[in-house]
Amino acid sequence: MPNLLQYRAWQGTFHSEWWSVWPIARVALGTLVSRWLFRIVGVFSLKLFLMFFFGAYLLAWFETQASAPQLGNFADAGRMIRGIRRAMQILNGSQDTFQYFFAYQGAIVVVMLSLVGSLVVGNDFTHKSLVFYLAKPINRWQYLAGKGLAVFVVVQIMTTLPALVLFAQHAFDDWGYLLNIHYFTDTVDGKGPAGILLLFAILGYGTLLSVFLSIILVATASWARRTIPLIMVWLSLFFFMRILANLLVDGLRYDPRWRLIDLWNNLTMLGQGMLGFASDDIQPKFRPELWEASLVLFGVSALCLIYLNLRTRGVEIVR
Repeated sequence: MPNLLQYRAWQGTFHSEWWSVWPIARVALGTLVSRWLFRIVGVFSLKLFLMFFFGAYLLAWFETQASAPQLGNFADAGRMIRGIRRAMQILNGSQDTFQYFFAYQGAIVVVMLSLVGSLVVGNDFTHKSLVFYLAKPINRWQYLAGKGLAVFVVVQIMTTLPALVLFAQHAFDDWGYLLNIHYFTDTVDGKGPAGILLLFAILGYGTLLSVFLSIILVATASWARRTIPLIMVWLSLFFFMRILANLLVDGLRYDPRWRLIDLWNNLTMLGQGMLGFASDDIQPKFRPELWEASLVLFGVSALCLIYLNLRTRGVEIVR
């Protein structure tokens, strides 16, 4: 009978069912890239990276122009350059460089995910596509891992990858930056580690952002489903909670632990710790302990995973 129906036996190699995670992630990535909104936000992200990449070269050009005859008559030329130098000291490749970069780039990523997050997961619940996925020989955790992997890759491409390019730029300019972990204290102005320690810190910071944002986006998108509700949820989590935390701690002088409701502040505090900031240099000044911020992020991630487990178990599947 199989010969009459022209069926052919599978000749390839059978892989683990966890290999199905990548096709799910690939489809989600293809959907995101095809959207014009994702491309527009990506352009803004690229512009910010270029500002950091060419900032040091622009400073050198301004210094050269300040000594030119056409600018030599201006009394404010020297003051202008000193102001520019102070403003652009963060571009020397130190821990400050990458803290500012992750902070600004991460904000763009949060905005982008709130706008396109419904395409990754929300539409699967709205249009009943999840039934199609789970009717296949995969389980709900493989589906969730595939969606989370797609978000993880997007965040890594927009944060960790350009940060590594900035690291490589400074390493090629001066190999001591790569080989000497005490580069900033020995040779140039700056603080914090360099070399392999800074490289691992960049990878750790980017991975922290990627993992947490992946989990919370999949959870909130499966609940809010559509774009506008998802935007409102993310505004509450990453914007309103920050305003509320600042009001309680800085305005009303409540206990600094109230800042723990600000998830983005928890992420940036842990990122500063990874980058080697001294305890007294970690911002904001009035803040909870790093272990407390870690515990909150872990707890929120665990709650999101529990919710996703319950949410996907409620889908009726006919195999």
